[in-house]
Order: sequence, then structure tokens, then C-alpha cells
Amino acid sequence: MTTNLSRRGFLGGGLAAAGALALGRPSRALALGSAPFRLGLQSYSLRGYKEGGRSSLEKALAVSHKLGVRYWEAFPGHLPTTADEAAVAGYKKALEGAEVQVVGYGVVHIQKGSPENRKYFEFAKAMGIEYLSIDPDPDAFDDLDKLVDEFQVGAGIHNHGPGHRYDLIDVVAKAIKGHSPLVGCCIDCGHFLRSKEDPVRAAEVFGKRVFGVHLKDVKDAEHFTILGKGDLNYPGLFKVLKANDYKGLVALEYEENEQDPADDVRACLEEALKAIDSL
Repeated sequence: MTTNLSRRGFLGGGLAAAGALALGRPSRALALGSAPFRLGLQSYSLRGYKEGGRSSLEKALAVSHKLGVRYWEAFPGHLPTTADEAAVAGYKKALEGAEVQVVGYGVVHIQKGSPENRKYFEFAKAMGIEYLSIDPDPDAFDDLDKLVDEFQVGAGIHNHGPGHRYDLIDVVAKAIKGHSPLVGCCIDCGHFLRSKEDPVRAAEVFGKRVFGVHLKDVKDAEHFTILGKGDLNYPGLFKVLKANDYKGLVALEYEENEQDPADDVRACLEEALKAIDSL
């Protein structure tokens, strides 16, 4: 994972010189040419851009490029898991054309003894993906330990809100205790807020075992909203991630306005950049 992000390598890429997120004014964070971690997008945010009734990789990448986004945690609707070398090459070509690097992938279900488990990790290795966001069955951790150690791909348990089996920080911490250090948590800030948990505490608890962050704001534990209009203490979260020397991906995930969220996503990213700039 990179530590010093060049002006082309951070969120702005080739668009940075024109100003952060094409807003007509440069971001100080981009101008400085470095940041403590990578800021990008969970591509699920762009699921509403469709072709033939299915989420379109090409359309999502075009929107990402216009926004200046250079890093994705890809959801399987955009990049279906495959072992086909030609398909993988096609994915890479499309991503390269949009100047997007896929850092993470998920959420995927890990089941004891399932051959699909290995396919996810083989796909991650083929694509150069650093971590998987996962929902593992409680009896699947022995399989998971072997796979993360074999492939050297991190696996972060994704919390998914009230009533989910991994809805609370202490539940996730208990689940990963005694397992490979490459098994940790993918912190979904919005879902932790919905469960009335503090995402900042999650970053403190999981430390070096944070594999992915879904940057998502929620108001009153109920309503997803634009970053800065909810209850997420994202400046505090960023400070903890920086203190922990987190070099991974902070992936904005915006679930509202599914059909055309680009303007809302832009507003969220700009708000995140302001907070990063103040670190």
C-alpha cells in the first residue's frame, strides 16, 4: 500500500490540475501532493448507472473519472468474480482507461468448505486487489485464516447494521480474536452509526486490523445523508486512522439518490478532502 501519494496518484489524478473534483478551485490536500491514506469510492454508490437493466462498469467508471476518483472498492455488480483470463484483462483495460485502481472488493460471503472462497482470493490476486470486504459464516474462520495467509490478501468483516450478526464493534472483535492478523474489520461508518456504535472507537479498537473503511454518514441512526449533515465524526476518524498509520482505502459509500448520485458524491468527497486537509 502506498504511503506518499503524488498529485496524480491521489483523488484527483489527471484532473487535479483543474481543481479538486472539477469544482474550479484546487484542494490544498491535492496541492500538497500527499495524504495519510487513499480516498476513493465504494462503487456500489454508482450502482444506479445501468445498461440493459444491470449496473454498468463503463458508466460507473465514466462518472468516477469525471469526479476525479482514482481508487475503488469494487462491488461484484461492477466486477463479477471470474477466473477467465480474458475477462480479467478486459476489466484491467477498462479500469486503466478510467485511471481507476481497485484496492478492495466486496462484500463477499465466506462459507465453510465453499469452493467460492478460493475463487474470491484468486480473483483478488489476479486483479491486484489488496483486501476483501467479507461477511463470513461463524464456522468459516479456519478456512479464512488459511486463505489470507496463502494469498496475503487482507479480509475485513463488514458490519451491516442493526440485527446483522456482525453489527457491534465488540462482536467483530470477538470474532477475529485469535485469528490471522490479516483478518480484521472493514469499518462501515454508516452501519455502525445505525447500530448506535462509534466508528471512531472502531478505528481505535481494530488498529492495524482495519481492512477498508466505508465512509458513510447517518443522521439520528436512521437516515443516510451527505457527509457532514449526519452524526459521523469523520475528522476524528481520520485522525485515528492517521495515528494508526493506516495506508489503506477510505471508500466513500453513498446509498441515496441511486439513479444519479454524482453531485451528492462530489459534495461528500469535497467535505472529506476538507477534513483530510486539516490533519
